[in-house]
Amino acid sequence: MSSSFHSGEQAVQAIVGVRAEADRLSHLLGGVIKPATQEFLQHQSWAIASTVDASGNVWASMLIGEPGFVEPIADQSVQINAVPLAGDPLRETLQSGRDLGLLVIDLATRRRLRLNGIVEIQPDGRIHLHTKQVYFNCPKHIQLRHLDHQATSGEATSETIVSESLSPYQQQWLAQVDTFFLASSHSDGADASHRGGNPGFVQVVSATKLLFPDYAGNNMFNTFGNLFENPYAGMLFIDFERGDTLQLTGKAHILWESEHLMDFPGAQRLVAFEISQAIATTNAIPLRWHFAEYSPYNPI
Repeated sequence: MSSSFHSGEQAVQAIVGVRAEADRLSHLLGGVIKPATQEFLQHQSWAIASTVDASGNVWASMLIGEPGFVEPIADQSVQINAVPLAGDPLRETLQSGRDLGLLVIDLATRRRLRLNGIVEIQPDGRIHLHTKQVYFNCPKHIQLRHLDHQATSGEATSETIVSESLSPYQQQWLAQVDTFFLASSHSDGADASHRGGNPGFVQVVSATKLLFPDYAGNNMFNTFGNLFENPYAGMLFIDFERGDTLQLTGKAHILWESEHLMDFPGAQRLVAFEISQAIATTNAIPLRWHFAEYSPYNPI
């Protein structure tokens, strides 16, 4: 019987010893947009996109629109009523026939939805995503934040700086974050996922290298399956109070066993991320959030 998981996912599931558990969840990976999905999307105003550029670099990007901007238009199609942010690689990578992984997340309810599929740009410029996978994820490790509907970026202009390494300020910031988004890709498609933990769960090894843990999840290993066969990945960090973003692209290496594992309580394994390019944008997005509480699932 054919599996709903690609070869990389199956390999990681076998290494960890959860192939049977994963197969029991495989029915969740269909491409049909169900009523619960439609209801959820009606209220969401932002999403994370995973795409691949012409050089094979993987990027995690942000898309913003009015509530309901990701609009179901058929059983396996949505229309994305948004445009890529200024200076974002998504302006080049969002093309017909290319893979797109979309993560729609509501921090106030800790609900997250993945929609993975193929892009089709319409003659009038509208973005359609024909879905191959549509499924909700568990709420683990999502920090509770409330969108501030009154706060906006005002008159401030955005500024973008491209570099090959992290500045001292960026290193200090990343050493304190509790959330980031991880983009990965495989011949079967692109995927965007959420990663969260208490401040300090991302370790800055150097100006070009990060280390972060993988905590127990749903045992499907969609992201790790991609990384197992294709190490190219992207990371997106958001300053939820200021609206700044930092996009990183590079290679992610799974560390099944590491002497540093004891430095990350609750970690099942680690990922080392080697940065090849960084795009920092101040005042990138108009949205602002208020922090409420950390996830009760975060290891202490």
